[in-house]
Amino acid sequence: MKFKIVYDNNLDTLRVRLGKNVISKEQSYGLSQFLSKKDNIQTVKVSSINGSIYIKYTGNKKCILKTLADITRRDIKEAEPTNDELVNETNNRYINKILRKIATRYFFKFFMPLPIRVVRILYEAAPYLASGLDSLRHLRLDVDLLDASSIFVTLTQGMYGPAGSIVFLLGLSEILEEYTIEKTKHSLEKSLMLNINKVWVETETGEEIQIPFTDLKENDHVIVRTGTIIPADGTIIKGMAEINEATMTGESLAVNKKEGNAVFAGTIVEDGNITINVDALNEDTRINQIIDLIESSEEVKAGVQSKAESLADSIVPWNFGVTALTYLLTRDPIKATAALTVDYSCAIKLATPVTVISTMREASEREIVVKGGRYLEAFATADTIIFDKTGTLTKSSPHVAKYVSLGQLSDDEVLRQAACLEEHFPHSVATAIVNKAKELNLTHTEELHSEVEYIVAHGIATTLFGKRTVLGSRHFVIEDEGVTISDEHKQLIQESMDKYSVIYFAIDGNLEGIICIDDPPREEAKDVLKELKSLGIKDIIMLTGDSENAAKTIANELGIDHYRSQVLPEDKASVVEEIKASGKKVIMVGDGINDSPALSAADVSVAMKDSSDLAREVADITLLRPTLEDLVTIRLLSQRMLDLINRNYRYIVVLNTLFMALGIIGIIPPSLTSVLHNGSTMLLSYDSSSSKNYIDIPKVDSS
Repeated sequence: MKFKIVYDNNLDTLRVRLGKNVISKEQSYGLSQFLSKKDNIQTVKVSSINGSIYIKYTGNKKCILKTLADITRRDIKEAEPTNDELVNETNNRYINKILRKIATRYFFKFFMPLPIRVVRILYEAAPYLASGLDSLRHLRLDVDLLDASSIFVTLTQGMYGPAGSIVFLLGLSEILEEYTIEKTKHSLEKSLMLNINKVWVETETGEEIQIPFTDLKENDHVIVRTGTIIPADGTIIKGMAEINEATMTGESLAVNKKEGNAVFAGTIVEDGNITINVDALNEDTRINQIIDLIESSEEVKAGVQSKAESLADSIVPWNFGVTALTYLLTRDPIKATAALTVDYSCAIKLATPVTVISTMREASEREIVVKGGRYLEAFATADTIIFDKTGTLTKSSPHVAKYVSLGQLSDDEVLRQAACLEEHFPHSVATAIVNKAKELNLTHTEELHSEVEYIVAHGIATTLFGKRTVLGSRHFVIEDEGVTISDEHKQLIQESMDKYSVIYFAIDGNLEGIICIDDPPREEAKDVLKELKSLGIKDIIMLTGDSENAAKTIANELGIDHYRSQVLPEDKASVVEEIKASGKKVIMVGDGINDSPALSAADVSVAMKDSSDLAREVADITLLRPTLEDLVTIRLLSQRMLDLINRNYRYIVVLNTLFMALGIIGIIPPSLTSVLHNGSTMLLSYDSSSSKNYIDIPKVDSS
């Protein structure tokens, strides 16, 4: 590929140019992605307009130049833009919009005669007048009617300057709001993409194999089990399941699906196992549904935002009342117009949602996904936080500390067979068992077992080599399955329970072995809990299915106020409901399928990074980094969101009252009251949308 070097700092930055019209826009995306995969290239930006390629690199510059020179036409493929490229394009597009609007206004103001300026003002005012007319026709005293009245009165009074200012500043405010919403959308898209690495498929011979998600093709037969996400649109060809389709329909109750029914990407199998024929691969389905929900649903709108909109509309009649009273007392249309052109409602109605959505954007940039503004408000005002233990307060990657045979099998065979069953299910403990088997090279082909059944919060049951085989908690294996333990084994197990979480493995009613999971608390957990208390959390509670000893040890180590051990999933949800009934506002933090009922029951719920698909689906907030520190971040963000909204209310009342008073007593004309009112509204909205003015938590380097 031929190019010309246009900038070189001889350290780590290089810019070359291919020339105009050498590559298309789609090819520029493809070239950018091709170069970004090179080990020594840190940053790359490609422009199709002039063929410019900006590269930030490490190592030898000659290697970079050789890489560029070796690129052929076959390497430059068309591609979709990355999220970062979309963000850059959005920034540039809205900057150009604002500059064009400002330039156009002042060009007409200084270089065009009055008749042409009036025609332009009328053209730009038409949408606002139409909205106001619609409000009048439906007898709504709202912000649209007030804006339209201000424009109409100033135009009919021959005040073209104030009318132009009102229209111009309303337009700028709309551009700012559109920009904030679109930028937030891109940030959320990056966070909410369908994150599936591997899927299980059934081959033509009936064998189950695991393949990368990217290798999935139409008409493949995908196996989807309890608690996992459906990776593609398809039709069930085998099995039956309860499927949560909230991302598609908004309905929280699971729907029973059987052979012949259609299923959709991004929905969750809550219970059951199915095999689907892939009809269509569409990774964007889930993104679009959640983004639409965030942007349009009244249900996820922050209460403070809904109150602001109601307050804004309720103030409008007072604006009209002050205007009428001013005219009756002064008989001066100019002073009455000055009162009309200053309204409180516009600033309240615009600044509040911009603040909420900007906070959501700020959270997403810190790799925290928030599904709606009302969850931020709930997180800010909650006084109680409940944690699951395993994978939440403890490390997200527990490991097998020891495994002991208690029957006919060898120690290694106990671990090998357990790994064969556990590999079908996404859970931190299952992953620990599978990884330990791999580490010891205890490999296996797909063993001769029937359908593996996952029993939520209990364990796994199947028929292995023709025998009933179970793996899971003491409650499940010993109590539900009726497996007996000898006195000798009881002593051994009790010693292990003092230090570890114990998984029981039984075949045909006989206890064959135990697997001890070491799951120490996260390094940051104690400091995070202390910080949350300093931010207003009054009660910290831990719920776990582990033994009393294991729960007590963790609670004492982390300084947890209250804990409950050996808790079943339905009990977790009951505890949450019980605490809520006492008048407390509850945050629930969890990661497993068994946490889903409690997550649903809480006022606001949080799923950890390595959570099950079902937990992420149910949760209102998802952390995309494996650290509890982000709970402090979201608490600070949400609290400062409310602080900023309250600050805006104070500013709006003080400033607009001042502008209105100055206009009524004749110190400033309507043209200036309009400029001051709309200008302050725009500045407040801009300040609310500016994350760097919003919170001083250092951004985490996600690289």
